[in-house]
Amino acid sequence: MSSFQFDLVVVGGGSGGVRAARMAAQRGARVALAEVGALGGTCVNVGCIPKKLYSYAAGYAEAFEEAAGFGWQVAHPTFDWAKLKANRATEITRLNGIYRQLLVGAGVQLILGWATLVDAHTVQVGEQTFTAENILLATGGTPTVPGIPGGEHAVVSDAMFDLEPFPQRLLVVGGGYIACEFASIFNGLCSQVTQVYRGTQVLRGFDDDVRNFLAQEVRKAGVDLRLEADVASILHTPAGLEVRLVGGDTLTVDQVLYAIGRVPNVQGLGLEAAGVAQGKDGAIEVNAHYQTSVPSIYALGDVTARIQLTPVALGEAMVLVDHLLGPKTGKTARQMDYDLIPTAVFTHPNIGTVGLSEEAARKQFGQVSIYRSEFKALRHTLSGSTERTLMKLVVDDATDRVVGLHMVGADAGEVVQGFAVAMKAGATKAVFDSTIGIHPTAAEEFVTMREPVTP
Repeated sequence: MSSFQFDLVVVGGGSGGVRAARMAAQRGARVALAEVGALGGTCVNVGCIPKKLYSYAAGYAEAFEEAAGFGWQVAHPTFDWAKLKANRATEITRLNGIYRQLLVGAGVQLILGWATLVDAHTVQVGEQTFTAENILLATGGTPTVPGIPGGEHAVVSDAMFDLEPFPQRLLVVGGGYIACEFASIFNGLCSQVTQVYRGTQVLRGFDDDVRNFLAQEVRKAGVDLRLEADVASILHTPAGLEVRLVGGDTLTVDQVLYAIGRVPNVQGLGLEAAGVAQGKDGAIEVNAHYQTSVPSIYALGDVTARIQLTPVALGEAMVLVDHLLGPKTGKTARQMDYDLIPTAVFTHPNIGTVGLSEEAARKQFGQVSIYRSEFKALRHTLSGSTERTLMKLVVDDATDRVVGLHMVGADAGEVVQGFAVAMKAGATKAVFDSTIGIHPTAAEEFVTMREPVTP
């Protein structure tokens, strides 16, 4: 019989932590989970779920406007910010309850409070200590604001869902997917949005065609996107927040959102005392089995700053449980593959992407062929919207494998998820060409592009 109270103590009740705790308990392990906030972590409470609900809300403004082209007369629709917030809060509370039921139903002991490492096998929560054979750190990430004059007047993405009052004038600082998403969402909700980014183009790391196309589309939709620009200071005035940009330009807005990235949420975890090695921005360093420099302490998800995506944390959690407890009877141990991870950006229009950008593919494979199509979607032939769709394939010439697939357009994430399965299975361009399309859809364009574009 183990001398420890638990086989596994999980610190952090986000996606990865909850999945690991529940699966381990279902295998018969004695598991406890410590969480200081609402269950579900960033994704459920202030990330993926509420963000997409608000993206849907923003989409209705476009739909009302476009309906006239299809014969509908929509008389002066109005937007109720308070009702959206209340309905979102109700749904998130429901999800929090589901997470609790899943954990308790699996036999996980919930510990409410902030957990700190005492040593390699002990965590402290309040006045209580808990011992475990293994400890898993899954505390996620947290947004940052730079130390500029007046920076205390800005908010981060966590606060955007409950702003009061609704910001009629919003400045978004940043060029990553979170910044771009909130700029699109609040623009769709009829806020006057300015987005500034110090780089030469938004969405660094994405395919250049996607980046340039998205910038073009959001500007058409009304976002005042300013590149190679940054904030110097923020001053609170009776007229609003006076924002001075580097170079001297000023803006007066109701709210400033800083979305310049997230860092591992490690403050107060006691990592130094326990001897857990850390890297850039405090990220917990782990090996291929998510084991830290302390053999009994593991970490996964955003706190390791590998790939900050909810499904990645879920996948890592399942791999770790198999590593610690063995796979389910009759199953092989799961392995985590970080290649060909699909992702979506819920801008308006959406982005869906899987695999390599053109630039990365050329560096890795040398000779590649590019297939690219840009068009007005069928819906917009009557809607009156000028929105266009972009689709792109990157093919390795030596093997004919499709190594990159990119889309900017309506429901891009829904479309790309299916193609990600095909690419994971090693689909070639010849396979794409031999696949019959579903007509009339935008998705069929991926299986009907025949001629590569010239370099």
